[in-house]
Amino acid sequence: MHDSMHRRRVLGMIGAGAAAWTASPALAVVSTQAGTAQDAFTGPGPNPYWNGVGPYVSYPQKLPLQRLTDRSIQLETPRQYFREAFTPNAAFFVRYHLSSTPNAIDLATWRLRLEGAFKRPVEFSLQQLVREFKPVNVAAVNQCSGNSRSRFQPRVPGGQWGNGAMGNAMWTGVRLRDLLERAGIGRDVSWIQFEGLDHGVGPADKPSGRFMKSLPAHDPALDRAVIAFLMNGEPLPMLNGFPVRMVVPGKFATYWTKHLSFIRALTHEDENFWMKPAYRIPDTPNGDTTPQDIASGKVKSVPIGTVDMPVRSFIVDPDGSAPLVQGMPSLIRGVAFSGHGAVVKVEVSTDAGKTWSRARLGANHGPYSFRTYEHAWTPQAAGRYTLAVRATDKAGNVQTDHGVWNPGGYLWNRIERQDVTVLRA
Repeated sequence: MHDSMHRRRVLGMIGAGAAAWTASPALAVVSTQAGTAQDAFTGPGPNPYWNGVGPYVSYPQKLPLQRLTDRSIQLETPRQYFREAFTPNAAFFVRYHLSSTPNAIDLATWRLRLEGAFKRPVEFSLQQLVREFKPVNVAAVNQCSGNSRSRFQPRVPGGQWGNGAMGNAMWTGVRLRDLLERAGIGRDVSWIQFEGLDHGVGPADKPSGRFMKSLPAHDPALDRAVIAFLMNGEPLPMLNGFPVRMVVPGKFATYWTKHLSFIRALTHEDENFWMKPAYRIPDTPNGDTTPQDIASGKVKSVPIGTVDMPVRSFIVDPDGSAPLVQGMPSLIRGVAFSGHGAVVKVEVSTDAGKTWSRARLGANHGPYSFRTYEHAWTPQAAGRYTLAVRATDKAGNVQTDHGVWNPGGYLWNRIERQDVTVLRA
């Protein structure tokens, strides 16, 4: 009885969310005064700001976010929304790849189709997904592959994200493996492909107008993947993938297909544009290389899905906008995460990384979630200080102070710093 009531409640919420969206006008950007864009930044050095550079704009179901581009839509989450472990849905970043974005979906006709080389091709309505499969919850960070790309030197093309192309949510849905088992994976299936409903012109007009991503059929990531229909207990915002999206804990967001509508069993490697040449990294330790090696053609590339997200940590407060006071307590706090498992240690430095102190960790929401931290600090002298933070995950990975370079602008996880001024009491 309890499960039945829960499923009815979920379906009612999703239906209400769809009605609220389709009753709204088509996507339109509205300028706001809720935030002030940073001063124009064109390089050639790395972006000095925590966020990228762009105006604050509003879209349906969204708070004012920083716009990188409007076609395809790229919206960055401002720094202040990372003070808690879970990112509000309305503040969650947005990244599309093609020119047309869905703004209305008819749940009466929408289906999730499992097709291709499955033994038993099948399709599911949203009601069937909710009613026929056991729901699961997983807290996981969704991070764009190019998060922090504006830090790269030499600069690389692509969306010049600051640190806000990420977010953490509690995702509710059904296990991908449950659906794959229902459809049946034959021995000759080697890749599983995912496609949503976004379409249109893409980079250099080269893609076919469809966005498709694939993972090997026996990749362990598929065992932890979830097809989510709730995000922080609410229906997904349209711009974050309504009615369902892929959630692949530990992997970058390029595999978290929005508006998921097709799952295909392939008997060959997927070499569509978005797998090759797009979203490739050097087949080197940490995906690190040099422009010279790339120009020489010596470096082999592999899909970014072959690696998990590196361990990262961020200082959210203080942000340097107001001075601290000598002898007055302050709190250094932020978030950390890793694609390799739970964060087990965060260290803070108040002298630009010369010495480190262990921070106090917040609640553990799971191995792929943000973990908050805080560290009390009372500056004893006036002056200029450089704060720094680094994290260690369960697998023993520790953030380093080396800034990687690759032509895609991926995998950045260098130790973050924040300059602050302390006034004499």
